[in-house]
Amino acid sequence: MATPAEWINGDESAKEMLSRVLTERPFLLIPPLHRVPLRVGNVVEIVGPSPSAKTQILIQAAISSILPKEWKGVHYGGLERKVLYIDLDCRFDVERLSHLLKHRIMSANRPINKINTELNENLQEHDEMNNQTAIYDEELFLACMKRFLYVRCYNSYEFLATLKTLHYRLQKGRKGKSVAAHFLMIDRWTLNLMTRVATNTYLLKSLSLQSVVETVVKEIQKLLLVQPMLLLATKATILGDGEFKRSLGRAPQNTSDLRTTRSSQKHTYKEYMPSVWQLFITHRILLQVSDDDPADGRHQDASTYVCEWLLPSLGFSEKFCVTNLGLFMVT
Repeated sequence: MATPAEWINGDESAKEMLSRVLTERPFLLIPPLHRVPLRVGNVVEIVGPSPSAKTQILIQAAISSILPKEWKGVHYGGLERKVLYIDLDCRFDVERLSHLLKHRIMSANRPINKINTELNENLQEHDEMNNQTAIYDEELFLACMKRFLYVRCYNSYEFLATLKTLHYRLQKGRKGKSVAAHFLMIDRWTLNLMTRVATNTYLLKSLSLQSVVETVVKEIQKLLLVQPMLLLATKATILGDGEFKRSLGRAPQNTSDLRTTRSSQKHTYKEYMPSVWQLFITHRILLQVSDDDPADGRHQDASTYVCEWLLPSLGFSEKFCVTNLGLFMVT
């Protein structure tokens, strides 16, 4: 048991506290999040049917965060920060993250004049790299993956317990290190609560969506006070009949699997979360499947999506496509 003196003595200096609290705003050039300036403390809600590349956006943001800005003279443009990824759908594919991270690393090590022509090339064509370069890439890859902290929660109880212990986990992980977490990502947590709260009522009859959301918001607010982070949360849209729009599969990893019936996803966004969550959100972006094919001939086999900022409202929408090599804006 801790003594009173241990409670009074701080675990960080004033300089460390100021460097943690006064965090500079990152320049997030992650499509489609690049249109609105974001900073730590913001809560971004990514809304869309399934599949609409919500998880893909989280993966792109995670890669930009765990990559260093520069490594042994090579520029990667990353933030070199930890990512806390809470998976409530329990279907996250780490191979997809690994595939895109390796592609990003190898792209930065190739000549600049080849980068613009590699979007439709398969990564296997570049496996003939010499042994020295391969070892170098593996070293950077492992360093990046250590910054990706993954937590899987099967129900709302595990989710609440995770939020209550996150600060302790971060402080424990920071001992002897100066790398702080930069992103907190929650993948489809609202769908998890809506579908699993009812199944747990026999354990705690007072548990409801309203009470769970209030507790979640309270715990996240306390966490952001001591550990400023940018929160990205994905949420499934709801149709007029009150049912979630979701497919039998989750987060397709092959671009051919990302195709779905586009006309079935044309619906008006309907808010269903309690007001405490709506007031907590600072930014919201809506994703939908596009009816048009990509104008760029290099992405004809890719699935195309439309993104629109609802909060703040920008008054226009943009298109992006998802391929086996990542996410690209369509001009």
